[in-house]
Amino acid sequence: MDLNSPFFDRIRIRPSCDEPREAAEPVCDKISCGLAGVHRAPKGRGREGQFWRFCLAHVREYNASYNYFAGMSDDAVAAYQKDAVIGHRPTFPIGVNAAAKGPEDAQAFARDWAYIDPLGVLRGEGFQKAKRAAAEAPKRRYSGVVQRALDTLGLDESANAKAIKAQYKSLVKQFHPDAHGGDRSFEDRLRDIIRAHDTLKAAGLC
Repeated sequence: MDLNSPFFDRIRIRPSCDEPREAAEPVCDKISCGLAGVHRAPKGRGREGQFWRFCLAHVREYNASYNYFAGMSDDAVAAYQKDAVIGHRPTFPIGVNAAAKGPEDAQAFARDWAYIDPLGVLRGEGFQKAKRAAAEAPKRRYSGVVQRALDTLGLDESANAKAIKAQYKSLVKQFHPDAHGGDRSFEDRLRDIIRAHDTLKAAGLC
């Protein structure tokens, strides 16, 4: 038998009854108590997230005398309670334009609230050009006649020449008498479509 075999290191045995076992529960932090400290109690202001461990009797005694605001002045307590309403988060008045106040205020506002862009995508030349083009592009306004012609073809103001021609061809094929076996009941609709296309062509849109 090889006693230096690594398999011996993997053997696990149960502890005997005589060996001391690790306590399953922490002991009460009250001096000379010795009972299990199964109840947590906060350690106080400035030590958030830290807890004492007490037994039932001592946690009741601790909670009866616990005061989170001990040592704080009345003004400090009032300020804390006011900030607690908004979760201790910074707020700004509605409608305030920080950029209009000055460069220093604008920089502070950008540092606090601006989206973090580590790759510089939003500062790229392409993005800035698109942003300027969107801001500078004036919205096209047409006369009532042109607008009615677009409505007749089922188009909006953003339609370009290619879209107008494609829509016109599609409607002509749809309402032409030959598509309905010689039925002329759609002639008025077809006439309106042709007239609308002529109006748009005269306006230079197609």
